[in-house]
Amino acid sequence: MSFNNILVDITFAVAQITINRPRKLNALNKETISELSSAFTTLENDRTVKVILLTGAGEKAFVAGADIAEFSNFSVEEGKLLAKKGQDQLFDLVQNLSKPVIAVVNGFALGGGLELAMACHFRIASDNAKMGLPEVSLGVIPGYGGTQRLAQLVGKGKAMELVMTASMIPAEEALGLGLVNYVTTPEELMPLATKLASKIMRNSLVAISGAIKAINANFIEGVNGYEIEINAFGDCFGTEDFKEGTSAFLEKRRPDFPNN
Repeated sequence: MSFNNILVDITFAVAQITINRPRKLNALNKETISELSSAFTTLENDRTVKVILLTGAGEKAFVAGADIAEFSNFSVEEGKLLAKKGQDQLFDLVQNLSKPVIAVVNGFALGGGLELAMACHFRIASDNAKMGLPEVSLGVIPGYGGTQRLAQLVGKGKAMELVMTASMIPAEEALGLGLVNYVTTPEELMPLATKLASKIMRNSLVAISGAIKAINANFIEGVNGYEIEINAFGDCFGTEDFKEGTSAFLEKRRPDFPNN
């Protein structure tokens, strides 16, 4: 895969997507969003890829926000279309991907950058990372799912505070809020991501896909997440992975999942 704004590397079934606009602090523009959408879709359909890591180039930023120059003169309708297209094309796509996506936050994750990290299945961060949704300081609100996902992750009250004050928080505070799962040094960040990916790949990726779908269902209005879980649980019984996993457990050996 060849792109202008992102890099894709696949090593031992782990794909790493790097947003590669360091001079712009990896800001999201339309082209980058389109390229990310294309890369995630391709990797979703690549049977050799089991886990996806998403990070930013350089030592300063994961993604420092959206490219404001692209939409500073938009009309009301153009603004609505921008948000809808971005959510459909990338942010919802990432959240609902059947393969695990880990955000490896290596610096500033602001605005659209934090929204992208929150769309991933979970996040780890370097201790120099800073996160926030500063949109109201520009006279706008988060438009790529930030108001929804932040409240889901940290609670309504804290989300209200962070959005209203446009505050940046350090990685350790984000850890305490449950916004990220781990904080480590910049040098140890990618090794930790690789270690987590390796642990994930020991398990049934078919079952993990079902778990992602069931967990996400809890946050979809009008959808009964318990019913989704029941169906996904039952579907597992028809898979070769279930047969292998239960056989390995009973035989006291390590499973070799056929669909991994």
